[in-house]
Amino acid sequence: MEPRDFEMFHNASPSAFEKARFLRTHLTETEDLLWQALRNRKCNGLKFRRQHPFEEYILDFFCLEKKLVVEIDGEYHLLKDQREYDENRTAFLEESGLKVIRFTNEEVKSELSKILEEIKNITS
Repeated sequence: MEPRDFEMFHNASPSAFEKARFLRTHLTETEDLLWQALRNRKCNGLKFRRQHPFEEYILDFFCLEKKLVVEIDGEYHLLKDQREYDENRTAFLEESGLKVIRFTNEEVKSELSKILEEIKNITS
């Protein structure tokens, strides 16, 4: 499949916009921790958006310039059904021309500087 032409909101549905708006006002502690490190172009000068709608999905953190999605996975991502959903979602996003990287809540809390370094390496 050829990567699709990219738009800022890539066919986001109205319900995805509403869900993204809600999630932006209800960040988890871990999401807020990573957001504080990514916002205001603190990672290679790149602009990240949080809780960004993309078709029917909501991307935790998204850099349009590098087409990079950074996801944070909580414990429910370990459940079989959720793992399958995440695999299908990641495959769809990658087929759409995005690069997806995932971290767990624990990794963000305990290894934030390492995660930021990984993001910087991917985006440089």
